[in-house]
Order: sequence, then structure tokens, then C-alpha cells
Amino acid sequence: MEVVQFKFVLPFLFAAFLLIPSIQATEVHYCDRKGHYAVAVSEVEISPDPVVRGKPATFSIMASSGEAISGGKVVIDVSYFGVHIHKETHDLCEETSCPISGGDFVLSHSQVLPGYTPPGSYTLKMIMNDADRKELTCVTFGFHIGIGSSVADI
Repeated sequence: MEVVQFKFVLPFLFAAFLLIPSIQATEVHYCDRKGHYAVAVSEVEISPDPVVRGKPATFSIMASSGEAISGGKVVIDVSYFGVHIHKETHDLCEETSCPISGGDFVLSHSQVLPGYTPPGSYTLKMIMNDADRKELTCVTFGFHIGIGSSVADI
């Protein structure tokens, strides 16, 4: 009887072990740990996690602000194993609805990474500036690109 129960428990534990990384929150760090930013970032969700090259990936940043924000820019800087590889700037109002009233909001960015993007560990640094170029927040977080897709898949 115990052997039968073990046969059912083992696959369940294995499946749970595979799912745990996909439901863990991404760890977020402020660029200046002692800084007081006008926008507080509470969570980052990456879908899919790990990111699959050649397929759409969405980065959703849950944040809050004590004041309304009428517009600005979002600067995204990506590093691969600590080496800067990519930088882009987006209009804040293209990444979330503007004006942003005080309180909670979500900044969401979707992108397809090229099929030739190497798998591995990446770090994304996001700086949000208001319309007057004042820095509202600066955070970094890591993400992984898996080996689930290749140039041949595209």
C-alpha cells in the first residue's frame, strides 16, 4: 500500500518543484537604497518566466505614487552578466495610462527578444522620470532567458 501512495506523491512533488520558480516574485532593488523616491515599486511580474527568446515577454511593474504624474519617460537599461548590452527610452504614457493619479498603478512593457539573444542571467534597470526630467524612481531586477527557443524556431 505504501508503494502505491509513493507512486502518486512523487510525481506531485516533482510537478510542484517545477512550478515553484514560476510563482515566486521577482526581487526588486532600488538603485539608491537610501534614496526617497516619489514612486514606490512593490512588485515586478515577468511573463513568461523565464523569458523565451523570439517570443513576447511582458514586464509588469506594480507601483504607487503619492502625487499625480502627468507624463514623463521610462529608461530601460539591460545588462548581461554585468555587461551593458541595450538601452531604450519610452514615453511613460505609452507604458501606462496618463495622467497617473496618486495611488497604485501598473507600468507594463511587452517586447519580443530576438531569436539570437543568448540564454542566461540578465539585469534590467528602470528609471522613471517625470515631464520635468525629475527622477521619480530607479529600480533594478534580474530575469532569465531560457533555452526554450532558438533561431531555428523563428
